Amino acid sequence: MNIITLLQPPRLVFGNGCAPQCAGFLAQRGCRRVLLVTGSPVLPLLEAVMGALKKSGLAVVAAPAVDREPTLSLFETVRQFARTEKVDSVLGIGGGSVIDVAKLTAALAGGKQAAAEVFGIDLLKGREWPLVCLPTTAGTGAEVSPNAILLDEAERLKKGVVSPHLVPDAAFVDPLLTLSVPPGITAATGFDALTHCIEAYANKFAHPVVDTCALQGVKLISANLLRAVRAGGDIEARAALALGSLYGGLSLGPVNTAAVHALSYPLGGRFHVAHGVSNAVLLPHVLRFNFSAAPQRYAEISRALGIAGNGSNLSTAEHGVEFLNTLSRRCGVPQKLSELGVPRAAIPALAKTAMQVTRLLNNNLRPLTEADAVGIYESAY
Repeated sequence: MNIITLLQPPRLVFGNGCAPQCAGFLAQRGCRRVLLVTGSPVLPLLEAVMGALKKSGLAVVAAPAVDREPTLSLFETVRQFARTEKVDSVLGIGGGSVIDVAKLTAALAGGKQAAAEVFGIDLLKGREWPLVCLPTTAGTGAEVSPNAILLDEAERLKKGVVSPHLVPDAAFVDPLLTLSVPPGITAATGFDALTHCIEAYANKFAHPVVDTCALQGVKLISANLLRAVRAGGDIEARAALALGSLYGGLSLGPVNTAAVHALSYPLGGRFHVAHGVSNAVLLPHVLRFNFSAAPQRYAEISRALGIAGNGSNLSTAEHGVEFLNTLSRRCGVPQKLSELGVPRAAIPALAKTAMQVTRLLNNNLRPLTEADAVGIYESAY
């Protein structure tokens, strides 16, 4: 059995209406001047949280809005603002982009290290300030993971920071914060979370502890995603997605993702394809590429998707892929790279760039070459 390290927030609160409890936690930690990192669409959702912060005697300083997938320059803007405002803690409320910026701001605001110095694994020396995170989408699991992603504009590649210091002090997962997420974003973030769970289960470093979370996440997300896309106010479906996303986030620290995410990053970096959409488009093709390496694992994923599995492992796995294709289509997710404004001529460059994401490719059950990457992009085109 592989050695495994579990990195989780010391306090993890889940449930409808739990968001305002973050104020009491920050006050108990002795915080007085809190940097609020969020996005413009989230602000209307924060009345109860803001009231609780005020009641707890906390001053709130709003950082520049994070309204797109974060770049190095956007992060630097937020970091400099935090230093100028002399805050003593960070509260990140939003999707994965917001939470990633909040995590890195809390870690790097003091200026002892630059973001470019910490891309990779375990290069971050510490964290400057207390950090609390609340997700408003059911997708990235960033509120419980040791990971953060920024786009390096110069190289047009998303790069990751992985460190125990990025695990928040507390995460409050309130499904009610996700009720107003539009259908398209619900679908994209849902497929991101689903991909986290699938790649954590079918992973070179898979572990029984993670398997339990990953398979349960697959079950919850696959059974409830279409419901939430079609009826955003379905509280039961939203709660199931939030829990499935949380399971995916808890899986990221111990084993992380693999080739789907590695091949997705260049699509976001070069063509600004939403991360969850690129995952959804590539997922079936990477799964088929990997089948031969672990047919039983992929059959188990299919069973978690609700496939009966009457035939061989390979047959069951293929039925699972067909289910994923149908689900993404019914959720309104594009099915091909050609629908996303990606020119076919860019495929060789995409493959070359993807091969640089070794921290994820090293997790893939089947070794993947640059030629293999070209083939996967071609099959998804």
